[in-house]
Amino acid sequence: MESALVLIVEDEPEIASILDAYFTRDGFRTVTAANGEIGLQHHLMLAPDLMVLDVKLPKADGFAVLAEVRRRGGTPVIMATALTEDLDKLSALRLGADDYVVKPFNPLEVVERAKAILRRGRMSQDALVRHGPLELDGAAHAAYVLVADRRQLLNLTSTEFKLLAHMMRAPTKAFSRGELLDACMPESDALERTVDSHVSNLRRKLLMAGADDLLGGVRGIGYRLLPP
Repeated sequence: MESALVLIVEDEPEIASILDAYFTRDGFRTVTAANGEIGLQHHLMLAPDLMVLDVKLPKADGFAVLAEVRRRGGTPVIMATALTEDLDKLSALRLGADDYVVKPFNPLEVVERAKAILRRGRMSQDALVRHGPLELDGAAHAAYVLVADRRQLLNLTSTEFKLLAHMMRAPTKAFSRGELLDACMPESDALERTVDSHVSNLRRKLLMAGADDLLGGVRGIGYRLLPP
């Protein structure tokens, strides 16, 4: 984990320098970008293991950068923002952020959250798990939908993958929002309703891939995978 590459996209030089120093001290490799356009260029060329992304950026703001990163793949993203309204936090989560921190933040906490996200992402529990048309390869950190002899890779964020993997280990069990939050985002101070945003994105991607009606809500409790 300590050799992972962290892309820091932050236009305030002092904050970028502090984050760079804390990540480097813990053995991470780092690269910084002072605006959204450069951040996207670095992301495309360097394929970082994790991104710390500010919201208010010149040339392309954090939400636009996050949307493009999610279009490209599942790079874990921690949003760093000075905004404190729940709506702004939920917007980041709906777009696929794995976590967020609010400025002024403790840089040590940002590093620890990054470690937790990367640790969860690299845990290879069961090598291969299947549930109906769903196939999850824990070692490869990849999920697929098999429909009509077609094997389609799901473009999931790190948190979406964790949620799916957690539920696939106990098919048809009803999971509460709190349980999913504790299991898949234990270091986050996010509210339980943020689970709804991640699950909504996951359900949409499953439907688009042809895995119809496999992820359902349980009234008054949370969510579960439905029998295939």
